[in-house]
Amino acid sequence: MSIHAVIRQDWDVIVVGTGIGGAVFGHSLARRGWRVLFCEAGRSPKQENAITGTYPELLEANPEVPNPENWLARAGRCHIPLLDVSLKHPRSFVPFVGFGVGGSSALFGMAMERFFPADFERSAALGADGLAASEGWPVNYEEMAPFYTAAEKLFRVRGGADPLRPVGESRGLTGQGPGLTESARDLAKFASARGLHPYQLPLACEFVEGCSTCQGYLCQKDCKNDAGRICIEPAVASFGAELLTNCRATLLEADGSRVTGVLVRHFGQTFRLKAQHVVLAAGALHSPEILLRSASGDWPHGLANRSGMVGRNLMRHLIDLYVIKAQMVAGTTQMDNSRKELAFNDLYVREGLGSVQSFGRLPPPQMILADMKRELRSSAASWVVPLLSVAGPFIRPVLRSMFADSLILAATLPDSAHPDNRVGPALDSGLGVRLTYRPRPEDLVRLRRFRERMREILHGLRWRRLAQAENNERIAHVCGTCRFGNDPQNSVLDRWNKAHDLANLHVVDASFFPSSGGTNPSLTIAANALRVASAWPDPQP
Repeated sequence: MSIHAVIRQDWDVIVVGTGIGGAVFGHSLARRGWRVLFCEAGRSPKQENAITGTYPELLEANPEVPNPENWLARAGRCHIPLLDVSLKHPRSFVPFVGFGVGGSSALFGMAMERFFPADFERSAALGADGLAASEGWPVNYEEMAPFYTAAEKLFRVRGGADPLRPVGESRGLTGQGPGLTESARDLAKFASARGLHPYQLPLACEFVEGCSTCQGYLCQKDCKNDAGRICIEPAVASFGAELLTNCRATLLEADGSRVTGVLVRHFGQTFRLKAQHVVLAAGALHSPEILLRSASGDWPHGLANRSGMVGRNLMRHLIDLYVIKAQMVAGTTQMDNSRKELAFNDLYVREGLGSVQSFGRLPPPQMILADMKRELRSSAASWVVPLLSVAGPFIRPVLRSMFADSLILAATLPDSAHPDNRVGPALDSGLGVRLTYRPRPEDLVRLRRFRERMREILHGLRWRRLAQAENNERIAHVCGTCRFGNDPQNSVLDRWNKAHDLANLHVVDASFFPSSGGTNPSLTIAANALRVASAWPDPQP
């Protein structure tokens, strides 16, 4: 359907963004007969010239890839810089997040795990300015459990059972997957000998022949069960939904109680779309940006922002990587590190620290070297960059040998919500995002303890830590910027993800999290989208 045909219609629901939250929610309503329009700022991986099966950075010298914005967009990656004003000298970087059909799920490593019951029960804590940092979730695990099961079935998740999960927990897993590789089995034995409880990580993957799990880039074999493949494609093909790509929502028009229009940019032109309901799912960076840009006479501080909480309470997982050499794990001669396989949650459940799981394959050495240069350029050691450029041909083989026969573990520490950590619109006229984020002192104490415990656990192995947790460019699993809650004074959304003061606006991406769980958020986003959609009535005939 053309843009001109789209703007002539008054849709039942406009869903802004096609990541897991928006895709699952829109798919659920479309299959029940709602007239759903998906607006996606990026491209579809099915479009001509999409870059699949590799990182676009490896194609920089290709004459068919003339500029960074083009090759990142073709690879389903964000190409819009984010300005980090947390440091003394603000710096701009392009976050490694999805920007296309499927959102970040088109790039993810496919780990889909439930939060633990305790994750929904965090008690209130006050920030330095007296604003509640976390009042807990307005739903509990028991309410979420059937939707977790439904989400596992929807995304065809395969994997093992975590021994630390509740006894008798009903799961919707569709099988065990291909089983652990030799290197993962040996590491699991090593972990078990230290009193840990490793298990096979649940993945949303079909594991077709030749599957390399495609972490960090678009899948070329259609075996990654991302939101585009699982939800958007059937919603459009079978349930009458429409999809507009290259269609970025810039602001929402509203009166005092309802959203009345969605302004979008589509190939350089601005259009106004109309719907009975508007659902924001542009991600925890861009959904609050859209709301804050939508300030008006009725909403002088930003749409849905009478609480002042839109954009605040930003959380991101603090993640370090641990590189373990193959020959130091008993019985292993070479490691297969292409996919996520193994996880254990002992340090999270029993010590209040974080989860540990296989990371999968690291990016190629030339990408790691380029990343090192970019970080140095914005530091006091910028003078080293020319030396790195000269030494590049010598450094790349060293990096290659360092990681080739290694298994990578990701140690993931959930941070705490605080109103000073926030995102908002860039101050210029562009459509960028401004970020302020500093880990809280209590989080840094827990991070130091987490690192000490990992050192104790890995004693006897040959390993090195790639410290990434303090680096804001590693903006993994960002959430919390439009949190839900029962009190309109310190939350943006109610327990059904509807804006407290607007009758027809919902937000269903990770923005709604009031606290950050200890593992990957994708399954929780999907389960909650199913929960919220289940409360909607059937459409009027």
